[in-house]
Amino acid sequence: MKNQHPPYDVAVVGAGAAGLQAAQTLGRMGQSAAVFDAGHYRNDPASRMHNFLGHDGTPPAGLRSAARADAMRYGTVRFLDCAVARISGDAGDFRLDLEDGPPVAARRVLLATGVTDRLPDVPGLAPLFGDVVAHCPFCHGYEFSGTPVGLLGAAPHLAQLAATVARMASRVIVLPDADTPAPELLASLAGMGVDLRSGRIRGVRRGGPGLVVDFADGASLDLGGLFVKTDWRQAAPFAAHLGLELAPSGAVAVDVLGRSSRAGVYAAGDMAQGPGLPMPMASVLTAAAAGLVAAAACVQDAAAERIGRA
Repeated sequence: MKNQHPPYDVAVVGAGAAGLQAAQTLGRMGQSAAVFDAGHYRNDPASRMHNFLGHDGTPPAGLRSAARADAMRYGTVRFLDCAVARISGDAGDFRLDLEDGPPVAARRVLLATGVTDRLPDVPGLAPLFGDVVAHCPFCHGYEFSGTPVGLLGAAPHLAQLAATVARMASRVIVLPDADTPAPELLASLAGMGVDLRSGRIRGVRRGGPGLVVDFADGASLDLGGLFVKTDWRQAAPFAAHLGLELAPSGAVAVDVLGRSSRAGVYAAGDMAQGPGLPMPMASVLTAAAAGLVAAAACVQDAAAERIGRA
């Protein structure tokens, strides 16, 4: 294969929290790493991130900029601001074809490409997502403290979510929209004193520091925040390209060290799910931690191979 650089020890695909932490870890261990940054991140809609040690309230772009600068201090780490089109090959000899530029060779591949959220089909929701509309109470719940908080939908998990946010909200209101709550959910909500506001939603809009929910019957509801359940998918096609095993959630199945079902391929961050977890643990902090662990596994696996060849 013709390329402009000898094979890298590791190709890190994705430069969010998982990929950036992986880059720093690899650099500190003297590994040559190519880090591919396509410029798209799951938390793009959020102006601030929370629940991250030492960085509570930091803009996500600010954290990425600082983390990239940290990684670049290590001379073996190279950033390429381009998208990967396809990954092929096997452990020790992977080929990454780029959307723009010559192919890159790597002995191992660490996927950190994240996921893409799909919001419920409610007009006006998207512009408010990441601010007064959120999907994670650990990331955004505190900012809604002391205000009425809505929960959109009628899925069974809403009872757990209602109980979680009730400690912060002045009032919790479930908004089923077009869905029909199951009797068990209704009983749970009633037992907790959670309100239910039925009726089709016409749309949501910004209202003061919060938002306004407009119903088809002409009524409206002022809220400090609204939690929604997003459907998500892999943000990149590489799991399919490489034939990786997926968890029932759709995440790439990995072991405790981030190894996928294919030798030489690792995955970290929101796109991956470890054993024993009911779902990917999606946060900037857990993504960064997973990136460190997967990068360390790359280093240790390479060392084990060298011992085997000695």
